Amino acid sequence: MLRDRNLVPLSHQHQHVLALCVRLDRALQANDVDMEAWQAEISTIFEQEIGIHFAAEEKTIFPVANRFPDLSEIVKELLSEHVMLRGFFRRAGERSLDFAEMPVFVEKLASHIRKEERTLFEGMQKVMSSEELSAIGANLDAALKDSSKSCLLPNQATRLRPKQ
Repeated sequence: MLRDRNLVPLSHQHQHVLALCVRLDRALQANDVDMEAWQAEISTIFEQEIGIHFAAEEKTIFPVANRFPDLSEIVKELLSEHVMLRGFFRRAGERSLDFAEMPVFVEKLASHIRKEERTLFEGMQKVMSSEELSAIGANLDAALKDSSKSCLLPNQATRLRPKQ
């Protein structure tokens, strides 16, 4: 289903974070992970985009979606996942994530994004009127005004490298 234009800003941010997941997953598979560099990047992305993104969803999207019986259970799951993911981001900021946690982090974060896109957003577009989606879009514009407008570039240690 084509994404409603009012949800596109969140979908763009989801793409940024999925790119992070792909890069980190490839680094993990190659056993080429500079833990300090990755945790710094994860922390920076949270500060510049994901933290604001989570707050916007919790303030703007989830309360409206929760009014629809078909969406209330997914909203509950997503809120719980935000708590869990914030724990990963906090530990990255403290530089206390360990190598064994990184694949779990990648899987949980990517799974969360896909659940929002495929279940919540698709469901919202099916049950909400265009007026409700427009109101959400206007509120999202205000809620996301302080987030980064560009994708954070990887540093030397976290960029994808060609296979040798």
